Amino acid sequence: MASEANHPEQVDKILDGFKLNWMNLRDASSGKVLWQGDSDLSKPGFEHEARVPKKILKCKAVSREINFSSLEVMEKFRLEQRVLFKGKCLEEWFFEFGFVIPDSTNTWQSVIEAAPASQMMPASVLSGNVVIETQFYDDDVLVSTSRVRIYYV
Repeated sequence: MASEANHPEQVDKILDGFKLNWMNLRDASSGKVLWQGDSDLSKPGFEHEARVPKKILKCKAVSREINFSSLEVMEKFRLEQRVLFKGKCLEEWFFEFGFVIPDSTNTWQSVIEAAPASQMMPASVLSGNVVIETQFYDDDVLVSTSRVRIYYV
């Protein structure tokens, strides 16, 4: 079902009113925070950077928690993420949040399972060569595309 966000003005309003307040990554087994940041990584138009501890690559699963605010209603907020290694897509994930109340702040936690250890590349190879591309949608309307280059430290 098409929403009123199909109008360019509505997309601009959603983007202008959307902010990623903070994000953290945890070892899903222990709950220990391995990385956290408070810059708005959702902003499009340039490449962000994140310095993440390389021990995160040893986790069987990682819990990602994002806190975001939206001034506008979103009927079906969702995101698509691609892990790009030297421009080639290695992994792709899809997450659905659902309805977002206008003028609200929300926290969203998702668990991402790691590839088997035998398929993992070392941090020294991945560092600086991985970009996480995240596309934020309201239903089928693209609101923003964010790119974050990962450095493993």
